[in-house]
Amino acid sequence: MSKIRIGLIGCGGRSRSHQNSFLQMLDDVEIVAVADPIEERRVETAKKFGCTRLYKDHNEFYANESKDTVDALVIAIEPTAHIGVEEGAIEKGFHFIIEKPMTLDLDQADKLNAMIKEKGIITSVGFQDRYLDLMEIVKEELPKHKTGGLVYGAWVGGIPGVWWWQKKSTCGGQLVEQNIHLADGLRWLYGEPISVYATSSKGMVKAGVDASPEYDTDDHSTAVFRFENNVTATLVSGCYSRGIRPRCGLYITLDDMVLDYRLRNNLIISTPDGVKDIPRGVDQTLILDQVFVEAVRTGDASKIRSDYDDALKSLKMCFAAEQSIATGQVVYFK
Repeated sequence: MSKIRIGLIGCGGRSRSHQNSFLQMLDDVEIVAVADPIEERRVETAKKFGCTRLYKDHNEFYANESKDTVDALVIAIEPTAHIGVEEGAIEKGFHFIIEKPMTLDLDQADKLNAMIKEKGIITSVGFQDRYLDLMEIVKEELPKHKTGGLVYGAWVGGIPGVWWWQKKSTCGGQLVEQNIHLADGLRWLYGEPISVYATSSKGMVKAGVDASPEYDTDDHSTAVFRFENNVTATLVSGCYSRGIRPRCGLYITLDDMVLDYRLRNNLIISTPDGVKDIPRGVDQTLILDQVFVEAVRTGDASKIRSDYDDALKSLKMCFAAEQSIATGQVVYFK
């Protein structure tokens, strides 16, 4: 059986998690080409896989590669770098994994989504939590209980070191750039939201003191999402916490059970009969990558849990919360 030939567009941060997956899948995949503007990163990545085709950017990559040499891509780049990257992949006919947020331009995303469907491109977006055994347990448990209830979600910590995180114009805000994982988790568990109302606050983090001089994003925000079946989810995001790591994840209160999903670590299930603590048992990125590779091999993408079309709904969900912050109004989803 021939190996799936993969190219990497971006060799930093999240790309390294996918690289770790592929190192465990060398019987099934081959990294044949890499592109990154930072020479040290592309050289390091190429050496890791014995790859000899290295490029400075996606334009150089596309000028030299085709469906005769590459089957699929992993696109893991900065939020503002999505300029011609996906368009080029689609035109070349490359299937691809793309990391979130896929873009900060919703008009571009809609156009790309239409192009993907027209060309029959297989896509997978990096919403890794959907592949967690812990989230699968939550999803299986919910239908066994009375519908409705409260959900509290949180992603609170410090400011990541990457440059784009400092400005809202280059990251979209914490909910869009980071906490979109839990927002997507809410969609996966409860379906499409009905409405959102959100607020935010600034002033705790001092630009040029606690962060870069360019820092202008929200220190924290709160978004209240309403779903069908009397479910209300409050999702908080915060980047002002230093030196400690507050609890992050989803806390779901049912009529006779509490599901306490602690982000990518463990799940605590509390009932009148006692408490059960379940540790994470899988590498969710590895599973995501394995599912994608199998989809490319067979042409059957049914096991991919978030393709571009689905992930776009999560992106729009987060931007709707940002719209509510900006206007002070409830935003209703059509």
